[in-house]
Amino acid sequence: MSTDVDIVTQVIKAVLAEKPNDTFCKSIELQYMQRGGLSKKQMEGLHSKASKLANVPSGKLATLEAIIKKKHITYKSEVTIKTMEVFVDVDADKMINEILEKYPQHKRVLVFKANFEKDKSLSKIDKAELEKFYKLLMK
Repeated sequence: MSTDVDIVTQVIKAVLAEKPNDTFCKSIELQYMQRGGLSKKQMEGLHSKASKLANVPSGKLATLEAIIKKKHITYKSEVTIKTMEVFVDVDADKMINEILEKYPQHKRVLVFKANFEKDKSLSKIDKAELEKFYKLLMK
């Protein structure tokens, strides 16, 4: 046998007893019965409605207010947009251009150029390969 007293249900029923056509309280009652709880905003709305009525005992209103204060507050943080600094690898750009001036159809260097134009940088492996080509071709 449970000895818990459900103040929220009692307050909802008291408000509906005085205002049976109140759609807000009907929807809150339905949500409370289905989900087993209400959000802090919903409880604040219920408290606001109930505090305006005469037949709701002040003790139940105080208990409802205590439940509301105990509820967790969810804060939405502001969206922070981080701007990335674009680091342009000048050495890689210089090597690509010099190789393509001398060998304009070099397929691997053309791939490097396409990747470089997209990201303004090359991976470490690609840069090492480009340096190897530069040493071999530009002697």
